[in-house]
Amino acid sequence: MLKIQLAATLCVAALALSVSGLHAGISAILGGASVVLGACAAVAVAKRGENNRAASDILVNLLKAEATKILIIIVLLVVIFKLYQQLVPFALIAGLAAAALFSGAALSKLKV
Repeated sequence: MLKIQLAATLCVAALALSVSGLHAGISAILGGASVVLGACAAVAVAKRGENNRAASDILVNLLKAEATKILIIIVLLVVIFKLYQQLVPFALIAGLAAAALFSGAALSKLKV
């Protein structure tokens, strides 16, 4: 699923680059990258309790993973907004949305 997230981000970035220029393309990549990095961290958190097979433990791990993903996305977006002066907000959001659509699917494919 990570490959699909990256492909979706790159498609949006290519579209943004062709329509609005270099900074829009970079903004779209940054938006998608924040979701991809958040999803990678979420998978690591979800796999941490792999030995626990109780339904409640699995649910708690998935909730922790989702919270971690959201927190990382928020932190990265704040950093991007603060540091990237030529940011194109619409392209950033489009890249973020493209990757986020497949983020839930990535966690659902996780074999815990």
